[in-house]
Order: sequence, then structure tokens, then C-alpha cells
Amino acid sequence: MKITLLAIGKTDDKNLETLIKMYAKRLGHYVPFALEVIPDIKKAKNLSEDQQKQLEGAEILKRTTSSDHLIVLDEKGKEFTSEKFATFLQKKMNSGLKNLVFVIGGPYGFSPEIYERAQGKVSLSQMTFSHQMVRLFMVEQLYRGFTILRNEPYHHR
Repeated sequence: MKITLLAIGKTDDKNLETLIKMYAKRLGHYVPFALEVIPDIKKAKNLSEDQQKQLEGAEILKRTTSSDHLIVLDEKGKEFTSEKFATFLQKKMNSGLKNLVFVIGGPYGFSPEIYERAQGKVSLSQMTFSHQMVRLFMVEQLYRGFTILRNEPYHHR
């Protein structure tokens, strides 16, 4: 199984970018992983929230296939402990999925088409985080999940 993390907009903070790359590299030892950044919508200030979500949704759909298992990161999604998230990942691997895609939307969330296309919603917390921080948290939790599955010590440091 391959894991892809799709995210809207680039990361401006070099420190976050360094940490994201570090965890992505570590994660790559367990599973093929790709972080794909969808550029911010041009002239978004001139668009309504719905228009912006529609355009971002179209870009997300362009980058996924019908066989991808799409999970959106959403505040109303299912919350996991790290151990239960590891179990979630194991179940996805056992199911024979080829590509598990997690999506971090833009500032206003997702278009109705993306919610309809998604096979699940995951929440990292009831708190609100910047989209740039969510990338780091998500990649780190994926890495943590695999260390849990392998019974490696990282999880308890």
C-alpha cells in the first residue's frame, strides 16, 4: 500500500518544512509515501468560500483516481488515539488497498463533491491548527503508527 498526503497550498515556514521532510523520510522506511502539494487558488480573495472550495475540490479530484481510498482530515471526523490509528492503518493495509490518500483541505474545508467522494473523515483534534501544522502532525502520526505496528520504541520516547 502507498500513502499519499494531499495538501492545499505550500508551507511557508522553513522549520516546519524541515520537520515534515524528516518524518516523511522516516515514514518511507515503512511504506511508500508521497506528500503532494496543490498550489493555492489564484486570486482567491476575489472568490467566495464556496467558489474556492469548488476549485480546490476540482484540483483534488484531478490528483486522485477512482481506486484511491480517500480520507479527508476534517474537524467532524473520527478521532483516534495513536494506537487506534495504527490499528486503522493495519486494517487498511490488510484490506489490499493500493493507495490510501489523506487530504488536508483549504481554509474553508471541502466541497460537497469531495465529501461525497471520500470514504472517511479523520480529525486530529477538536482544536484548530494551521494547515501547515496539520501536515507535520499528520506525517508524524503516520510515522508513529508504523512504529507502533512494528513494536518499535519511538512511540514511548
